[in-house]
Amino acid sequence: MTGMITMAYLLAAIMFILSLSGLSSQETAKRGNYYGIAGMTIAIVATIASSMVHAYGLIALAMGIGAVIGLFLAKRVEMTSMPELVAMLHSFVGLAAVLIGWGGYLEASALMGTELVIHNIEIYLGIFIGAVTLSGSLVAFAKLKGLVSGSPLTLPGRHWMNGAAILISVILLVMFVKAGHGGSTATMLMIMTLISLALGVHLVAAIGGADMPVVVSMLNSYSGWAAAATGFMLGNDLLIVTGALVGSSGAILSLIMCRGMNRSFISVIMGGFGTDSGAVADSDDGPQGDPLFLSHQEVAEELEDADSIIIVPGYGMAVAHAQQAVSELTETLRKKGKTVRFGIHPVAGRLPGHMNVLLAEANVPYDIVLEMDELNDDFPTTDMALVIGANDTVNPDAVEKPSSPIAGMPVLEVWKAKRCVVMKRSMASGYAGVANPLFFKENSRMLFGDAKDSVQEILKNLPK
Repeated sequence: MTGMITMAYLLAAIMFILSLSGLSSQETAKRGNYYGIAGMTIAIVATIASSMVHAYGLIALAMGIGAVIGLFLAKRVEMTSMPELVAMLHSFVGLAAVLIGWGGYLEASALMGTELVIHNIEIYLGIFIGAVTLSGSLVAFAKLKGLVSGSPLTLPGRHWMNGAAILISVILLVMFVKAGHGGSTATMLMIMTLISLALGVHLVAAIGGADMPVVVSMLNSYSGWAAAATGFMLGNDLLIVTGALVGSSGAILSLIMCRGMNRSFISVIMGGFGTDSGAVADSDDGPQGDPLFLSHQEVAEELEDADSIIIVPGYGMAVAHAQQAVSELTETLRKKGKTVRFGIHPVAGRLPGHMNVLLAEANVPYDIVLEMDELNDDFPTTDMALVIGANDTVNPDAVEKPSSPIAGMPVLEVWKAKRCVVMKRSMASGYAGVANPLFFKENSRMLFGDAKDSVQEILKNLPK
């Protein structure tokens, strides 16, 4: 039986690897999800079949409750709320790691010597990483949900506070391991748990709301390492492999996103890339002037005259559920012989791949959905850049204003197109709270209103 379970775990691990491989491309993402579902099903069945599992009634009850909650959320949560859901799910992984770690500590152990030392280190690290993931994910959820301010919490000496928390945790680890499994070890473990919970809160609270996509990705990595540490403690090879896959893939994605935002990867891990000076971006401290406006009919006429068009979607498109209307507009323009492409910023929306998923959902062809680096050089030769609900990711200040809070962040340089039309509900600043001078550029025009309604009006006004 043990051999069968080992083989099942190996097959599940292969499924998870194939799943990650599939999820790396829009064309294969659906297949990647199926591989992941198959791998998880195999893993659960194999684990339940283990001789170490006896409480089948409790397991069935827990799985039933979890399945009901999961199905309920899957049907009710919209794509615009997916980042919050992902952050909350990461907190569940962290909570599981903390509870399993404490359960492993409280369970009577016959281990001695080196084995006990290794076991205690595994318990300690599992609880530490899990607690940071738990509290950090809850703060990320609260920021994304708007329950707390998206502005970075920049306490005086915050980096020293983080360093002190980590140093104390390391000292407690040494003391915990030396003490074995008796005496005041429970007190040490409890103090570390509280410190790591506070550390998770402080790390994420210090990061501005505009950078939450990177935070969610980093928390995904933390949850993977917490699972891997738990796997070592339980002696579960599959959990080790799965945790390592999630941890490493999350770290790689975070690194890619940090490069896309001109951020320091180490600074992300340490919760240090908010506004270091403690100054919060002021949405009123921006360019002044009178923007120029277009009507739906005028936008339709300019689209009719344009030969090359780049559409840049943002969170506003997601909020308005405009992706299907945008897909219809794209199809209509392409039938007229126009070159239409989409420019996707690495952190467009509030979750990595957010815009890609929405466009795929609306059946926009994959081959015309391009990353920022693939078409940024094409804007000067583009007749029209149509910005739909994007703001910070098309802000010229990132390139032209060194003192801006978003200075250095690569953006889609839509202002270099011959004409730039920005579709927004209002002149309000983006999630970063930074005013956008794009609205006042000489070749820019504004079209106010709900994105879905506006695109449908433009379609009605396009010559047949």
